[in-house]
Amino acid sequence: MLYDNHNRPLRYLRLAVTERCNLRCHYCMPEEGLPWSKKDQILTYEEMLRLVEILANLGISKVRITGGEPFVRKDLLPFMGELKQIKGIDKLNITTNGTAPLSSIETMEQIGVNSVNLSLDSIDAERFAKITRRDEFEKVWNYYKLLEQSTLNTKINAVVMENHNLGDILPMSALTVNDDVSIRFIEEMPFNGGSKGYTPIEWNFRRIIDHIKTQYPDLEKLDDAKSSTSYNYQIPGAKGSIGVIPAYSRTICGTCDRIRLTPKGELMTCLYQNKGFSFRDFMRDGATDKDIKEKFLKLFGQRAKDGFESEKRKEETGSFQSMATIGG
Repeated sequence: MLYDNHNRPLRYLRLAVTERCNLRCHYCMPEEGLPWSKKDQILTYEEMLRLVEILANLGISKVRITGGEPFVRKDLLPFMGELKQIKGIDKLNITTNGTAPLSSIETMEQIGVNSVNLSLDSIDAERFAKITRRDEFEKVWNYYKLLEQSTLNTKINAVVMENHNLGDILPMSALTVNDDVSIRFIEEMPFNGGSKGYTPIEWNFRRIIDHIKTQYPDLEKLDDAKSSTSYNYQIPGAKGSIGVIPAYSRTICGTCDRIRLTPKGELMTCLYQNKGFSFRDFMRDGATDKDIKEKFLKLFGQRAKDGFESEKRKEETGSFQSMATIGG
């Protein structure tokens, strides 16, 4: 088992394979996009496989593929197949916006992917278009319906934004009655790539739950796994469940078992840190596997206690990065 300096087990790697995305959600990036990195600045699949194998030997057992939008990167599915073969990786998951070809679902089933998190902030086509600045709702909805019929564990991630999608909270909660899906409402975070100013949120996890209870007063609290990122609930008799992720409130840091590798190979031991150590440069400068292992262990021993401490350590002030460059 791998532990950090606060005696928290580290089991879960979020591996971002690209910064690029084919949507332009306003809470993530400006409408014109971001200054994307050049191809040679992004980790190759071979470099990613090397790092994951070293981490698996240290104790990481779960990998989630993120982006940007992962399916924007060419040959993603064969890469996922190689990841699944790494000894010690028991679970392989992915977060996607659902614009990929429907055939990718069957391929992921064949590979042995465990779960798919679908980023979907509205189930209203007009609101979806305003949030994403793209008219792709029908494609994404069809992807969801096929996912829900598949063997893949399906979750929907929805960022709750005042004045944008509050009208979706109750309809999305209602989906769980007949669909075996976990709807997870996420507090809005400041990782907008400088696309807008940021003020403290009013719709935190407590308010979201209170709002759901206006329609479902008998909402039942479920037991949360120790390292769960969400507080989980269920409408009585429902097939699915509802989770609320306190990403801005940061009340779940005490059991966080996650680390991130950005598309450029920077290790982020906390979502709120400013900049991570570049394993891309370290590898390309000739680091051995032993060097890489020792560097990982050293950095895991310097992990911030929580997101607030991590934020205080930031070297720069001003706008937060985009989730696309960090790894969603």
